[in-house]
Amino acid sequence: MKAAVNDRYGPPDVVRVADVPRPEPKADQVLVRVHTAAVTSGDARLRAARFPAGFAPFARLAFGVVRPRRKVLGSAYSGVVEAVGSAVTRLRPGDRVCGMAGARMGAHAEYVAMPAEKVAVMPDGVSHDDAAGVLFGGTTALFFLRDKGHVAAGQSVLVNGASGAIGTSAVQLARHFGATVTGVTSGANAELVTRLGAAHVVDHTRHDVTRTAERYDLVLDTVGNLSIKVGRPLLTPSGRLLLAVGSFGDTLRARGNVVAGVAPERRADYEFLLGLVAAGELTVVVDQVYDLADAAEAHARVDTGHKVGNVLLHP
Repeated sequence: MKAAVNDRYGPPDVVRVADVPRPEPKADQVLVRVHTAAVTSGDARLRAARFPAGFAPFARLAFGVVRPRRKVLGSAYSGVVEAVGSAVTRLRPGDRVCGMAGARMGAHAEYVAMPAEKVAVMPDGVSHDDAAGVLFGGTTALFFLRDKGHVAAGQSVLVNGASGAIGTSAVQLARHFGATVTGVTSGANAELVTRLGAAHVVDHTRHDVTRTAERYDLVLDTVGNLSIKVGRPLLTPSGRLLLAVGSFGDTLRARGNVVAGVAPERRADYEFLLGLVAAGELTVVVDQVYDLADAAEAHARVDTGHKVGNVLLHP
């Protein structure tokens, strides 16, 4: 099968398309023919070994000290079940499914083998692009806002990086739960962020949000430029600072009203998000869609730091 492969760490052009063995599903797995896969900021960081401050030594040990252990990147995907393992009863060939591959990755390819219990069935009316696009940003935003921030109606929420994959989902989810949202983005994306549900928009090219007199019940940083030191002063007395992209030091110091870490990949969360998409309550924002042959260009787009929503691949 064809896959986007990177044999070494580096810039986008280290990614190339090559023939690799097609995976065979184990007894508890399904083989999925991938229709769409997301190219996320996480994929770009792994490709370049560009990790949040302080994490590099530990990440290298996990993912490869000198070169990548996993040569095919890609976590969020959607597709159709091609075959099922002998122990799988919930799914069958032909089912439209989606999920996340976690640390095993491998979704930037024509086929991916996944544990059946981690695969969600896509509702009617949800496209493959929407399914693959909602998972990475949606699960991260849901974990921090709902599970860690306990977002509630009437609260004020600041989303830093409101036009990215996490941010576009976070603005909509916070609004879905009844909060009043302020989005931090560039002026070029202000109309989009407003359309997604933000009551207020701060143009970061003109205003420094850390100098505002406003205080928020929840502050979600999806970019990595709000440290604990500058983020805490933005909170109300009972507020919480949610660091989706925190440095190693801030992650170690995260306690009390500061939360940092990695969002889990749970089928129940996929199903919740897919339900919102199917109901028209969550819009998946897509920046650009690339063929698998142009995977290096997709990585280059992510590396610009200016993508709006999600970058997708069509294997």
